[in-house]
Amino acid sequence: MSRRAMIFGMTGQDGPYLAELLLRKGYEVHGVVRRPRVESSERFASMRHALTFHQADVLDHHSIFSAVQQVEPDEIYNLAAQSFIPASWTHPVLTMEYTAAAVIGILEAIRTAGLVKKTRYFQASSSEVFAGSKTSPQNEQTPFSPLNPYGSAKVYAQCITENYRRHYGMYCVTGILFNHESPYRGIEFVTRKTTDAAARIKLGMLESLELGNLDSSRDWGFAGDYVRGMWLALQPSEPLDYVFGTGITHTVQELVEIAFSRLGLDPSRSIRVRQDLVRVETGTVLCADASRARTVLNWKPEVGFRDLIEMMVDRDYARLSRTKGT
Repeated sequence: MSRRAMIFGMTGQDGPYLAELLLRKGYEVHGVVRRPRVESSERFASMRHALTFHQADVLDHHSIFSAVQQVEPDEIYNLAAQSFIPASWTHPVLTMEYTAAAVIGILEAIRTAGLVKKTRYFQASSSEVFAGSKTSPQNEQTPFSPLNPYGSAKVYAQCITENYRRHYGMYCVTGILFNHESPYRGIEFVTRKTTDAAARIKLGMLESLELGNLDSSRDWGFAGDYVRGMWLALQPSEPLDYVFGTGITHTVQELVEIAFSRLGLDPSRSIRVRQDLVRVETGTVLCADASRARTVLNWKPEVGFRDLIEMMVDRDYARLSRTKGT
């Protein structure tokens, strides 16, 4: 019999990549969605026939319990969150509800459905839990130091996940995911904002791209590599938390140069720096030490930074070309 997996936050960037990976491994895949029409999304077009969708809201504990009880999954992956940092300041309560409070609802659903010994649980966390860290790189022993509501919510999510692991003996794992990108990344994030703008400028649909600090650096990887880490994290006999990242940082300036050069553009002609878009930097670089994941899970990223950005540019250019009719 096929193993059953359940994905919360199915409609985000990572959901389609994780669903595709699990289907390739022979899983029966169930996705939890708030809106019933999401199954018609282009992201799931190639695998729609193989997926089962359940309509529920992570803030409605009854609907979550009902879905978990019905499926009785072998694995649950919680990717649900409000993850855009500026929005976490604008909507801090909503961010805390979807990023933190929802976690205990899912864990309680596993417990009250009598699945403590059956279901393995993966909680997606973020490098933002280390945003104010005094040391770099960061690993599983680095103290939490969030600097925004989103990071704070992720700290709670990780702590309550560990609480349930210790108190109930549940197989619960947190993966601390450093920045990971893909063509499915939201347009509000700087990577996708840049690749989309480069394509628009090439097609004559946009004149310039406005950005903040071009010297800001991040540890950026490919979402497809990170969902493979999620799956690997639930396979060992004993649960452990893991950091996932490349261990290599790149600046926004590098991102811009790769994206624009892919289309034969000169970024100096089109980039405008706006001071109101400059985020306050802590002085400590967020960079992953993923030694545990490499050693225990034999995990390592396979897609390099240049290949990632060029992949995103190519997809945006193809999409916008179809829209423009070129």
